[in-house]
Amino acid sequence: MGGTPLTVMNIVCFPGRDMGESILAETLKGGLEKIDESGATLVGGHTVDDPEFKYGLSVTGVVHPDKVLTNSAAQTGDAIVLTKPVGTGIMSTAVKAKSAGEANIKEAVKIMSRLNNTAADAMSQFEVHACTDVTGFGLAGHLLEMAKGSGKRIRLETEKVPRLNDVLRFASMGMVPGGAHKNRKFFEKIIAVDSCVERPMLDLMFDPQTSGGLLISMKKNSAEQFIESMADMGQKAWLIGKITEDSTHGFLNII
Repeated sequence: MGGTPLTVMNIVCFPGRDMGESILAETLKGGLEKIDESGATLVGGHTVDDPEFKYGLSVTGVVHPDKVLTNSAAQTGDAIVLTKPVGTGIMSTAVKAKSAGEANIKEAVKIMSRLNNTAADAMSQFEVHACTDVTGFGLAGHLLEMAKGSGKRIRLETEKVPRLNDVLRFASMGMVPGGAHKNRKFFEKIIAVDSCVERPMLDLMFDPQTSGGLLISMKKNSAEQFIESMADMGQKAWLIGKITEDSTHGFLNII
């Protein structure tokens, strides 16, 4: 949303009697590395005993009131840019099923552990109309949120969407998290899916993401320059669709 992180609190639920403390220590160490990378400062935290291990961060930051970016101001004619591949939910399911290989796991971890700060820095140099990150609603779900908030119709071109290696193969094997099906069902009244889009690809579009990339709506020439700027910084970004027209309640065409 255009903000800068300042302070961070650890939030930990840990089954102390069932897991070694070294696991907790490594988790906190990894979290601190990312906090330092973001430029924020760890100022404390809260830990409770829990039968299921959970770890997260509560982050406080600042943004000028006139520079807050929302997901509700996309404009007709805008290009849609995505800054990370999708498929982490399907890949996690494949990992649990012991079907994913070591290369698959390394790729997913690399994507999920990468911050969005480079993309945010590059984005700050352009006029951005709308922005959000791709998380639990999946790519299509967050595009629909943008469409609804902005009162627009959005076209998503599935073949242009970057994806983790082998996710379509895993999806075709049924390794799709339940959240993907729930996302699709929740939004199905305001989506139109072209007959050429096969089921594994559609499942991927609604796949819940962990630490997904930024989803940005901006003028096409700005989008092209943004992609070049990202490349100069050593990262990729992709044009995956566009805002086609006004729509009272928002709508998504998946082609």
